[in-house]
Order: sequence, then structure tokens, then C-alpha cells
Amino acid sequence: MARNLTLEGMEALKVLKALSSEVRLNILNMLSNEMMSVTEISQELGQLLSTTGANLRKLEEAGLIATQYRPGERGTKKLCSRTYDEITIKLPGLEVYPRADSVEVSMPVGNYKEVDIEPPCGLASDAGIIGVLDDVKSFFAPEHVFAQLIWFRKGVVTYRFPNNLPDHTALERLDLSMEICSEAPNYNEDWPSDITLWIDGVEIGTWRSSGDFGGQRGNLTPLWWLKRYTQYGLLKSWSVNHTGSYIDGVRISDVTLDDLDITAEKKTIEVAIGNKDDAEFPRGLNLFGRKFGNYPQDIVLNLNYIPVE
Repeated sequence: MARNLTLEGMEALKVLKALSSEVRLNILNMLSNEMMSVTEISQELGQLLSTTGANLRKLEEAGLIATQYRPGERGTKKLCSRTYDEITIKLPGLEVYPRADSVEVSMPVGNYKEVDIEPPCGLASDAGIIGVLDDVKSFFAPEHVFAQLIWFRKGVVTYRFPNNLPDHTALERLDLSMEICSEAPNYNEDWPSDITLWIDGVEIGTWRSSGDFGGQRGNLTPLWWLKRYTQYGLLKSWSVNHTGSYIDGVRISDVTLDDLDITAEKKTIEVAIGNKDDAEFPRGLNLFGRKFGNYPQDIVLNLNYIPVE
């Protein structure tokens, strides 16, 4: 019996690729009400059996059809049926959660605006490696939006958040949280990295990550990811208000909201994370998404505001 399905991430990409063919869409239409053999489908399409078989394999690999063998007049015959009547694709991107006195935006780690980094580096979805390891060009592959983990030895990654402050409000506090750690070969829990945060080009402050954490699998880290690699990070919370800037409640700089000048008229808020050129320990970073590491979240920006006349 056919059923409905909701997909996101790399699983969605596999299905979208399988559907990007008029022939394969015709096959799914033919299978909407009945099972058909490969020969019947081939005859209906006016195709060679080998061509039909290749299209059926793509549909089967994407989970869009199921096959079974039954006795036929000459041996066995392969019957095909459609597995789903309706598929919902959840596109990668922002999630916005408005509240009475704040608005929260969740940014996937792979949805960056730009990168300026050095290898070793890489990206991984919850299903596998994206592109080629240690090749910066992989960060510009279309699949980068599905990344659940990104890492690089040195450099900066930049995100552009929408500024969802309502009209006639003033920003009272900006909070930014992420799961993050240093980047070492495989992993090394004694591997400090000086990681700096910038907001709209203003340096907020630097936090020293103590290491790159492994040894036990992260709660969310997929099973295909080798145990000898980085497994999880630390959940760090940055905050800027009218008195200064803080990380996990500890003051790190004198930068205030007045220095950022974020008003409701401003369209976007740019967030950059990485190593300064003159850092004592410029040892890169790992950034974890909601399906990697220990915390089921992406990079989360929260804007707390008050009404003004």
C-alpha cells in the first residue's frame, strides 16, 4: 500500500535527483494504480529493456518503487509497485520562531554566506561526506546546505541572519548559541584554539576552546562516522547587552549593543566565527548541526526586544 513520506537533508536530495526525469515521472504515474512488470513498462514507454531497467534502478535506490519476483510463463518476472502517493520535501534553511518579546532564528551550519579557510577541512551531512576531504572547493558545492558538521584548520566562516526585529521595538539583548570545538587531526582533547566571534564586522571577543573532543560517540553523531574522528563539541552561548559582551555569563569584552547599532530598519545581521590572523592558537574549529554531536540544534540567534514609541 502506498503511503506519505516527509524528507529532508541528503535523503531529499536523492529523491529529487530521481524525480528529475520525465521518463521516471511517467513510470511512477503508470504504477499509481497497479503493479507492472519490467517488460510491460518497457513496452508502454517504447524503450529498450536495458534503458527501462536503468531508470527503475534509480527509482528503487531512492525508495520510490519496490520490486518483487513472481513465477511467470518463462521463469520468474520482476514486478514493480509505487511506494508513496505523496512526498513532502523539507528544504534546508532558516527556521524563525517569534515570541512576545523575542524572536529566534535557527541557522543550519551548512547555510553559510561565505568561507575563507585553509585545509584540512571538510563537510559532512548525517548521511555522508560532502564533496572531497581537504578541498576548499567542496564548501561551494550545492550540497553544502545539507551539512551537519563543518571543520577547518584555520580561517573564518560567515553567516547572514535575517533581522526579524519588529517595527517600533529596540534590541535589549542578543544571544547566539552553537556547538563548537577546536579542530585537530582525528581528535585531540588537549588542542586549544582561539575562536573569535564578529557581529556585523565588530569583534565581540575570543573564547579559547580547550580541545577537539572524541573518545566516545556523540549522542547524535551518525553511526557511519568513524570513532577516531571528532565526536562532539561544547555548547557555547554568546550574549551582548547594554553593559558588555559575555560567553556563558562570563564577560569577555566591553562591546555593547550601542556598538552594534542593530535597529528594526536593518535587514540582516552578519555573524562570523573563526581565528584571527594574530591568534596565539589559530587551530580552526568544528561546528555541529542538529544531527551531529551532543546537542539537537543548529546555530541559534535570539533577539530580545522591548517596545518603543
